[in-house]
Amino acid sequence: MKRFSKILAAALALTLCAAMVTVASAQNINVVFVPKLSGNAFFESANVGAQDFAAKNGFTVTYDGNPEASVANQVAIIQNAITNGADAICISTVDAAGVDDALKEAADAGLIVTTWDSDSFPESRRIMVSQGTPEQLGQMLVDMLAESLTERGKDVNNDPIKYVWHYSQATVTDQNSWHVAGEAYVAQKYPNWINVFPDNYYSEQDAEKAITVGESILTTYPDIDGIICNDSTALPGQAQAAQNLGFDATKVSIVGFASPNSMKDYCRAGILTRWGLWDCQIQGALGCYMAYLLASGQDIKVGDTIDVPGIGSVTVQPNTVLDPNAYTADNSGVVLLPERAVFTAENMDNYNF
Repeated sequence: MKRFSKILAAALALTLCAAMVTVASAQNINVVFVPKLSGNAFFESANVGAQDFAAKNGFTVTYDGNPEASVANQVAIIQNAITNGADAICISTVDAAGVDDALKEAADAGLIVTTWDSDSFPESRRIMVSQGTPEQLGQMLVDMLAESLTERGKDVNNDPIKYVWHYSQATVTDQNSWHVAGEAYVAQKYPNWINVFPDNYYSEQDAEKAITVGESILTTYPDIDGIICNDSTALPGQAQAAQNLGFDATKVSIVGFASPNSMKDYCRAGILTRWGLWDCQIQGALGCYMAYLLASGQDIKVGDTIDVPGIGSVTVQPNTVLDPNAYTADNSGVVLLPERAVFTAENMDNYNF
């Protein structure tokens, strides 16, 4: 009996040691958090959320970005993460095709790959934390423009509304999908609207270029009714361009996606009346947490519901929730944020990011 007790005690000790090693290794997990570019209010706010969440939940987030949004810079960051022995990468891609080989190299080296904000090819990552479906976000952009136009006396159902899109570039997965869905929504609901430049205006997530492109739109089409900026660099740039040229919300309706803090002054100055976004701090935290769980050895599959500390329950949905033709596999899926928000003068000071 004593011999059995000693064996049992030894087994329990080994189990406890193994558990301690697992906890220790989990606490040492490092997730490299990659924005499209650093210095942008949206991405910096997402990093604040990711860092705060990681500190509370026992893992490390290393924020690694570059003030210039380019494929070359993101590839260098991915390769640096591999070289430095990171456990996972959570990336908002500038160009899914451009970083695909580097992400596959990271996965082959044993790193977990998750995405947030802007997806990679689904085959090359495990989980995408998305702000919403293309239909949700495309319709939200168009609805905001319709509301702003109506506010200044336009008949959106009958007037020949002239509008354009201004965002980063056509290769950015998320923004391009919102544009496509938004155009489909316009064709269905507002066939009287006229896209005066269907090739779109792009400013490549360059803050100065966003202003010059914005000025070009307003000088080329001084009677433009609306401008949709589905990019957090294009929207403040377009607003600044309007302010530079003496346009305000009574002359042109500008809407789009950007953090509240980056647009409050333009709203107070009467340059625009509404814009939207989602809680990018939660998005950053979720993207890194999914990477952490997977790097810790947790098996996460499509259909699973995960309890996220301080955030709530999220469900992993198939990639087809973003694209009906997308790659499907049990170990590759999408987590959607639960809600989005429209900011106006009435509620914008309720948000601080």
